Amino acid sequence: MSLSEDKQAARKAAFAARKTAFGVEGLADRAADRLAEVLQGFRGLTVAGYIPIRTEVDPRPAMLRHDGPLCLPVVEGEARPLGFRPWSAAAEMIPGAFGAAIPAETTAVIPQVVILPLVAFDARGYRLGYGGGFYDRTLELLRAQGPVTAIGFAFAAQELPQVPIESTDELLDLMVTEQGVLGPFA
Repeated sequence: MSLSEDKQAARKAAFAARKTAFGVEGLADRAADRLAEVLQGFRGLTVAGYIPIRTEVDPRPAMLRHDGPLCLPVVEGEARPLGFRPWSAAAEMIPGAFGAAIPAETTAVIPQVVILPLVAFDARGYRLGYGGGFYDRTLELLRAQGPVTAIGFAFAAQELPQVPIESTDELLDLMVTEQGVLGPFA
């Protein structure tokens, strides 16, 4: 089986597990509580989250408890790193790529902490996304500019024994689920 086929099979299994977990009452709230606890260690730093699509666990409840600036990602073109714009609960939102709303405010922000959505993850600290490479390119760029903490956020059911990886896949620093925190990874 090729790497592409391995990734596709892993995505299929993880999507099914995520869909099941998404339907369990209270699970997303527990995950958000765990994420909020982790974010307490990053007070004052700029945190990037995301607007959930499909059955992704929603980081916004945890983000809104963060004591510091918040921002959301913006797709700025195919095969390019993500940009980030300021966000708050009162922010004006407009349609963005992949069905996720983005802040209307166009000021660029550089986050120090990035909460990443994912399809699957493993205990080594690798994540499997949708296949566009946006977050891998973004983390590579941000890490070249200075320290940034990458926090994967998902349901525990999305963990696989081993995520298929390639040389461009960026390692997470932490992984947060409703069951707790994995990492730091090195």
